[in-house]
Amino acid sequence: MSESLHDECGVVGIFLNNEGEVIPPLTCDGISSHGRRQGGNFSMNSPSGTPPKTPESSFKAASLSYFALYSLQHRGQESAGIAVSRQNKISVKKDMGLVSEVFTEQNLSSLCGNIAISHVRYATAGGKTIENAQPMVNHFLYGELALAHNGQLTNYAELQKELAFNGSTFSSTSDTEVILKLLAKNWKDGLNEALKNTVLKLKGSFALVIMTGGTLIGIRDPAGIRPLVLGKIKEEGWILASETCAIDAVNGTFVRDIAPGEIVIINKNGLESIPYPANVQKRTCIFEYVYFARPDSIIDGIPVQKARERMGAILAKEDNTKADVAIGVPDSGIGAALGYAKEKGIPYAMGIVKNKYIGRTFIAPSQKERENMVFVKLNAIRSDIEGKKVVVIDDSIVRGTTSRRLVQILRRAGAKEVHFRVSSPPVKFPCHLGIDTPTKAELISSEHEAEEICKEIGADSLAFISLTGMIQALTECNAESSGFCEGCFNGRYPA
Repeated sequence: MSESLHDECGVVGIFLNNEGEVIPPLTCDGISSHGRRQGGNFSMNSPSGTPPKTPESSFKAASLSYFALYSLQHRGQESAGIAVSRQNKISVKKDMGLVSEVFTEQNLSSLCGNIAISHVRYATAGGKTIENAQPMVNHFLYGELALAHNGQLTNYAELQKELAFNGSTFSSTSDTEVILKLLAKNWKDGLNEALKNTVLKLKGSFALVIMTGGTLIGIRDPAGIRPLVLGKIKEEGWILASETCAIDAVNGTFVRDIAPGEIVIINKNGLESIPYPANVQKRTCIFEYVYFARPDSIIDGIPVQKARERMGAILAKEDNTKADVAIGVPDSGIGAALGYAKEKGIPYAMGIVKNKYIGRTFIAPSQKERENMVFVKLNAIRSDIEGKKVVVIDDSIVRGTTSRRLVQILRRAGAKEVHFRVSSPPVKFPCHLGIDTPTKAELISSEHEAEEICKEIGADSLAFISLTGMIQALTECNAESSGFCEGCFNGRYPA
């Protein structure tokens, strides 16, 4: 029963041009499959008895994936996984937990290969079990496939039923496995045709990274709902990722966004782009700019931090409240608060401090205790707000629980007035395209108007940015960027 909205996951794909010198029969950690440990030493076919070193490049794809995945941890905290390909053999390591909990230096060095795909997950389709962790691997007649998916299929049940009728079996409850089985089924037509035929059957949102023995593939849904970007890793290869911050994390260079519906195929021959075989109309998820993406990322040509500041500025223009100070709810409310304060000509203050060590392992067994977690997670800085009329800006209101606790915290710290402002319109509809939202009945804005919500959370006033103002803020950041999914605000979905 989370108060925040959650994106499903983040994906990364790495392709390195240099596969490294092949030294069979060594495994990636340098231990020969013919050798054995004797009293702490190696028995090897070498004069010194020490194993020759495996080239760094043979497991560099996995280590680069680790750094990129770490930068996308905000997109999913339930499970993490990396799959690598070397000499047409795919190996995978995945488990429940954070990136830093799942991977160690030892298990990373055992992941050999010049191609890797990786994934962090927050479940929206399928349960929170290891069976649903990604990347998923499939062994079939023509070889091996690995796939990682950000998004949610709206025709998942229909496709699963069709595949099961034709003999497919499933070991998970994730829509990702349906895509994987569909690809394997179509593979007899060749790589390009299999990809096109599979994509044409998928409905909903999806950003995919796929790996075969010698190929890395990236696919974005025809509405471009979920983000996917392409980067260059110096002269060594390519990276696909959910956000540009992952490219920065491996010292890469951003090249471009993957276009809606585009299929990108990367192998030793270079990069090939296949456009979607039908009309496309971009509808990027608008909440990427509000909440999901890191502020240092750029999504479809729009810098996320700049977008948040512009939303705050337009929120200020739409608001006639007189206040002494503006503060933002960390972390995603801070950009909007900076823009609001600048537009209003009032000071911005930190106001609220966040406990960075509280996370998913924090024990809160009862609903009452879960609601009170905000008192542990957030606290007011009394010197910033005591005796002042405070405008506090958050990115959204979902159930209203956190907003109510925030107002209590600020009043307890001596705020004279608390005016609550939101840098997104009221969330009135659940998402079916990759955001974990409550049911319509649980969304406070679907049942109540702003005045009622204001009374419920105990603020002196409450206002949301208008949808028109929000779109204006985004287009001001990039006049060439247009087309957003607004379904959670107005119930009109692109898929």
